[in-house]
Amino acid sequence: MSDYWIDPTKCESLAVLVESVAGPLLIEHQAAICLELDINVELDVPADPARTCDLIRSLVNQSLGEMSAGGDLTITAVETDQGVELEIADTGGDADGRAQSRPMAAAAIGASMQWQNCPQGGASVTVLFPPPKEDQQSVRRSKAA
Repeated sequence: MSDYWIDPTKCESLAVLVESVAGPLLIEHQAAICLELDINVELDVPADPARTCDLIRSLVNQSLGEMSAGGDLTITAVETDQGVELEIADTGGDADGRAQSRPMAAAAIGASMQWQNCPQGGASVTVLFPPPKEDQQSVRRSKAA
């Protein structure tokens, strides 16, 4: 049986992929976590779906590890001129006390990462997925047509 609700490697929507990966992790967590997901359902997965899945799973697990007594997890994404920015923010410990390592999945897809403290407490990590190469853009345009 799969660990996901929907096979994330088959997802074209970043919102569906994030929910498919995060949902089961939240259900398995020992304390209540309130998830807020703010991602346009029309925003495409910005990189290889399997690696994007691995990256999201790793970052959500890091956040959950900081919230053993429960808390809030907010995941947002937006498309910019520089690529897609995905932010995972939680109400756990601050960024200064965390291991801020770059998961192998991020390195494999060329994503950069930035950690910061949240004003309301906790920390966030922003992942910047590079824009797709020209050949990938033309494939996406032909799918949309």
